[in-house]
Amino acid sequence: MGDRIERSDEEWRRRLTPEQYAICRQKGTEPAFTGRYWNCKDDGVYRCACCGAELFDSRDKYDSGTGWPSFTRPAREAALRTEEDRSHGMVRTEVLCARCDAHLGHVFPDGPPPAGLRYCINSAALDLAPRDAASGSR
Repeated sequence: MGDRIERSDEEWRRRLTPEQYAICRQKGTEPAFTGRYWNCKDDGVYRCACCGAELFDSRDKYDSGTGWPSFTRPAREAALRTEEDRSHGMVRTEVLCARCDAHLGHVFPDGPPPAGLRYCINSAALDLAPRDAASGSR
């Protein structure tokens, strides 16, 4: 997966768009049905918008009806880490990039079989790389 990436807050602000920064570094969320990938059917590998780590494969993406890109599993278990999120009066499981700690979204236990998981991810936290170009890094 590559070495961990740590940058100062100012470095992240310079590298990311204001929307990416608000979502990935400040744990924000984009409105449902507005992100560039919520309804995307293109083939490829979804990479972290902050560090380029491979996070999800388009073959594991499905239409959950929620308005955010949803995946049944990560590209590799080691690509993600999770934390308990008690914000907004709810208890949820936050999903973060294991390489740079970017906030990606949340995982819920209401996905399709066999694992029954729904990784609900913000489009702004992702970059889709065509399958043949998926092996680059940032």
